[in-house]
Amino acid sequence: MSLLRRTLAALKAAAPDPLAPAVIEIAGQPITISFKRNARARRIVLRLGRGAGEVSVTLPKRVSRTAALDFVHRSQGWIETRLSARPAQIAFAPGSSIPYRGVPHAVVADPGRRGLVRADAETCTLTVPGDPAHLSRRLTDWLKAEARRELGAASARYAAAMAVRYRRIVIRDQKSRWGSCSSSGDIAYSWRLILAPPEVLDYVAAHEVAHLQHMDHSARFWRLVLSHCPAARTAKGWLKQHSGDVHRYG
Repeated sequence: MSLLRRTLAALKAAAPDPLAPAVIEIAGQPITISFKRNARARRIVLRLGRGAGEVSVTLPKRVSRTAALDFVHRSQGWIETRLSARPAQIAFAPGSSIPYRGVPHAVVADPGRRGLVRADAETCTLTVPGDPAHLSRRLTDWLKAEARRELGAASARYAAAMAVRYRRIVIRDQKSRWGSCSSSGDIAYSWRLILAPPEVLDYVAAHEVAHLQHMDHSARFWRLVLSHCPAARTAKGWLKQHSGDVHRYG
């Protein structure tokens, strides 16, 4: 590589990300500001993220991050008003009520027992063994494992039905999407789908597996999804209505 090319490569590597996130404080709370550019946008648009302290900013093509961040600072009153109108976050703690497979369950601590979390469908309880100080982590880990098991089974079922193969399944806490499918065959899901009704989790699995045939949202893609998952429209509507609620927990 020539000296000029090495210099340009070094400058490019050292250059800051023009859309790197920012953190500001509003009403004593740290708020993460994420930026994304949209060539079709005509103005700066602010939206509350799904997380408790997140705001997303959409920038038109020629608007700089600096100008967008200045707009955010001038909109602090708007952001504070909408954040305060949101329902409070619900921690994983003894006495909390959280949805498990779409049904509210009471969280119960059982310090005298060892083993895994126990879900009781009759009493609608989630009993978490061990020291209550570690209850939140234990319950989160168990819910993630449940999500992996349910989504793995649904993905395998739809992959067989659609005659496709995926490479691996990853469980994450994705804020902006419920699932994603890469061209290499990796499928990522949000563990929070285990909080939703089973038909919603099932739909997201069908949606992402269908992308292994059609990496778009064309009419052919939706025909494939609906032919294998007739409840897709209803489930999609549930996600649109309740996505903010599901991200309140934990």
